[in-house]
Amino acid sequence: MTGKLLLATNNKDKVTEIKNLLARLDIQVLTLKDLNLEIDVVEDKDTLEGNALKKASEIWDAARIPCSADDTGLFVNALNGEPGVYSSRYAGENVSYADNRHKLLKNISDVPDVKRTARFKTVVCYYYGKDKYTFFEGCCEGRILKEERGEKGFGYDAVFLPDGYDKTFGELSLDEKNKISHRAKAFIKFRDYLASINS
Repeated sequence: MTGKLLLATNNKDKVTEIKNLLARLDIQVLTLKDLNLEIDVVEDKDTLEGNALKKASEIWDAARIPCSADDTGLFVNALNGEPGVYSSRYAGENVSYADNRHKLLKNISDVPDVKRTARFKTVVCYYYGKDKYTFFEGCCEGRILKEERGEKGFGYDAVFLPDGYDKTFGELSLDEKNKISHRAKAFIKFRDYLASINS
């Protein structure tokens, strides 16, 4: 396929992962920076779908280019689903990845290994015209370790051990992570959709 896709995110780490996942498509993947757009959408919805749709629609309104926006949450069973939709700001506004990880580890410090199950979930919203959009979802099951391992990735990667692996997301290479991660699963569905409608 040919055409343009605008990634509705200012997160450089996400951009790297997404461009890698969409590389096989004949499509020009643009970022907000490429278009000199300075838009910071307030993620104030109570679902991943709501936040993804809000970001995608506001960016589309500004650029009038088909765009994708995603929202991701880490849902920890022992914390009744926290941090969930608030994962990126779990420790407060304008905090670091490390701040969020430290708060999470503190909040489940007394939870035994067998009960530290969790899952990452990503929802991608593809917005291609006024009120024209569709969603794609991906999940990855795993558990939260008691200490950080690995310096790759971002967010909660260093404390998340995916099921069936002995390495955290923070220890896996980008290629390894993109075979199993929640974001990869969602964007692969999205990639296949783009390929199917333009084949």
